Amino acid sequence: MRQWLAEFVGTFWLVFGGCGSAVLAAAYPELGIGFAGVSLAFGLTVLTMAYAVGGISGGHFNPAVSLGLAVAKRFAWKDLIPYWVAQVLGAIVAAAALYAIASGKAGFAAGGFASNGYGALSPGGYSLQAALIIEVVLTAGFLIVILGATAKTAPAGFAPIPIGLALTLIHLVSIPVTNTSVNPARSTGVALFAETAALQQLWLFWAAPLLGAVIGGAIWKFLLASGAEA
Repeated sequence: MRQWLAEFVGTFWLVFGGCGSAVLAAAYPELGIGFAGVSLAFGLTVLTMAYAVGGISGGHFNPAVSLGLAVAKRFAWKDLIPYWVAQVLGAIVAAAALYAIASGKAGFAAGGFASNGYGALSPGGYSLQAALIIEVVLTAGFLIVILGATAKTAPAGFAPIPIGLALTLIHLVSIPVTNTSVNPARSTGVALFAETAALQQLWLFWAAPLLGAVIGGAIWKFLLASGAEA
């Protein structure tokens, strides 16, 4: 139960902080945070919460990460569904709290509400194919960073730093394409409150990150990890 609660809290923080920076701050150009600020916010949510509760649950905060770790034999398959439930619930509660705050401003319109999309819902108008490829590639890379940073041969105690920086980099690359998912829970939470067709496109932001996680976990397990780390 402590592990599930830690995943709930960590995912809540990721969605509230990361998507909150987009909904509450980036919406106002005069504040100047832009894509770079939102990217940094997502990275900081993972870095800070990994230090806070990572010792309890492993600090996944993402169904794709849990799956990739299971593929790499770093996480028990029997715990996968409970983690997914905790992560999705954390994301939904965070999105609901964010909506309650954002809607307190006169003239509020949810619009895309930091949701993910392709085609007309892509910030840069990118196609479904482009969205699929970038989400798979970046999620696979994210898993490789996570597995490498938490390997036995990696310096102890520093893993949240490269993991947080990797998520920042991922957002810097892909916000114009999909508004960056690499996390099905994050995509689900805000899609429920968006005033667009985000829910209709949500399938891609489960399928692509999960596929990328399997690829990343497999690459680490069978090609990169030494026998001591496997």
